[in-house]
Amino acid sequence: MGPAELPADVVEAGGPLHGLTPAAVAAMDHRALDALATEIRRFLVTSVARNGGHLGSNLGVVELTLALHRVFRSPRDRIVWDTGHQGYVHKLVTGRAGDFSGLRRAGGLSGYPSRAESPHDLVENSHASTALSYAYGMAEAASLRRDTGRVVAVVGDGALTGGLAYEALNNIGVSGARVLVVLNDNGRSYAPTVSTLTTAGRLDDELCDPKAPAGFFEALGIAYQGPVDGHDVSALERALREAARHEGPIVLHVHTVKGRGYRFAEADEAKCLHDIGPFDPDTGVAFDRPRRSYTEAFARAIIALAADRPEVVAITAAMDGPTGLSAFKERYPDRFFDVGIAEQHAVTAAAGMAMAGLRPVVAIYSTFLNRAWDQVYYDVGLHRLPVVFCLDRAGITGDDGPSHHGLTDLVLLTKVPGMTVLAPSCYEEVGVMLRWALCSGDGPVAIRWPKTEAPSSAVTGEGLAARLVRVGTDVCLVGVGKMLAACQEAAALLEADGVSATVWDPRSLTPLDPALLHHASGHPLVVVAEDGVAEGGVGALVSSALLAAGGERSPRVLCAGVPVAYVAHGRPADILADLDLDGPGIGRRVLRHLGRESVAPASASMP
Repeated sequence: MGPAELPADVVEAGGPLHGLTPAAVAAMDHRALDALATEIRRFLVTSVARNGGHLGSNLGVVELTLALHRVFRSPRDRIVWDTGHQGYVHKLVTGRAGDFSGLRRAGGLSGYPSRAESPHDLVENSHASTALSYAYGMAEAASLRRDTGRVVAVVGDGALTGGLAYEALNNIGVSGARVLVVLNDNGRSYAPTVSTLTTAGRLDDELCDPKAPAGFFEALGIAYQGPVDGHDVSALERALREAARHEGPIVLHVHTVKGRGYRFAEADEAKCLHDIGPFDPDTGVAFDRPRRSYTEAFARAIIALAADRPEVVAITAAMDGPTGLSAFKERYPDRFFDVGIAEQHAVTAAAGMAMAGLRPVVAIYSTFLNRAWDQVYYDVGLHRLPVVFCLDRAGITGDDGPSHHGLTDLVLLTKVPGMTVLAPSCYEEVGVMLRWALCSGDGPVAIRWPKTEAPSSAVTGEGLAARLVRVGTDVCLVGVGKMLAACQEAAALLEADGVSATVWDPRSLTPLDPALLHHASGHPLVVVAEDGVAEGGVGALVSSALLAAGGERSPRVLCAGVPVAYVAHGRPADILADLDLDGPGIGRRVLRHLGRESVAPASASMP
């Protein structure tokens, strides 16, 4: 039976996987385990085809997950998954098959381990290179508490391109902490791994020394075992049991194939169907229609600008495809730098390049830039270096949940002295802003945009000037980036209620355009809508500027943004609506603050 033949009702109920437990897996003979592995792969393909999610990484760890749960007794033995998108099989083995119809949907299963879902889930992580530090801490705690349970960290070779992993390995080796590190080596992170430590797919290469990983770990004081075939449950069990008997830290090196068992994933050279929206399981092709995205606008703009400016270079942290740099990599391979999952290094390397006369563009997810805040603030900001940060997935991103929303970049970057922060409201503005950043900016610049579809506009701004979109008298709406569309919708709705609204596209958030501030000061109420944390965000900057200019005569300013909270996964439009950050929600906020009744009731989240 092919993956497309698994009936929908089987997916809804979990089918033959319903009620699966670690104990049941441990009791199976190896013939039954082989059948189970096949069934799990069928189930994964069908489930992800319906909802979207992370596929390739989970198809690659089926046998490894089964072996781990046969050898160790979770949750007494602690299994920590680095970059938890490889945890779907773990969820199935621990009894959650029946919930997979709600995977990554609001109120449904998280796409990552979730402590609220199961005692088997320890770390709600989706940022790489963290598991070894968690495991070190757990092992030291277990030692102090005389807890005999084992601590197992499952770490991909891609995660070993991140500095935090090496800091943890150093401590594990020095301390002798009783940590079993399962190195899941598939030669990839999102894309092929940037490392000479990995040996997956290279053992036939005459330049590859299979003993190199052993020497590396042993030099740190960590025993080494392997490599082992990660798709042979029997071999994995034997190796895991042997490693578990070791009293000190040990690495078990396992070779797996990302996308194993689904030919369309194995044939996807770019990412092995690492992540994908709903798709046709018979072809592996996503159903989503092609759409104009901010990422596409950036991809086109940087190639065009680089053609005339040989000093322009691009840097990414293991994500050239998702950040829009794949075409740049092909066109200008000598000017493209993938540093691995090493955001801190990426930023400081960019600083060094800028010091040496290049114009580096660092393309990175907003949430991952958090990992390099010190480097942004000091290594780039203190030296006023002309590094351009292009932040993808800014704001509410949706299905991947709390660790992927880009909610803090506006709060943080607007506090870097000399940093220019820009937010495009449409497809065309991305190129306009990138050109300004590379041709006119003389210090650090950040341009941030969302994952959602980019609208088109025949009108764009210039330089750092804000753009007046609509003129009114009762309220001034300032829509940051994609929130401009919501403000325009709110203005139209308010007009029907007899409220005249001005709408501004601020474009530049630091510095703010004096013309915007002057015009806004003539309104009794100013509303700043942003898809980031409201406290300390752009609204706070506007409020402070208006208060400084007008004192007691300054207008009231309503900061309409995201609360200080971890926002759960869901569709971006639904999340924004729940937060009263869509057009109707902003309209209700205005009516409430003007003391007027709204036709639609205000949500509980509205201040």
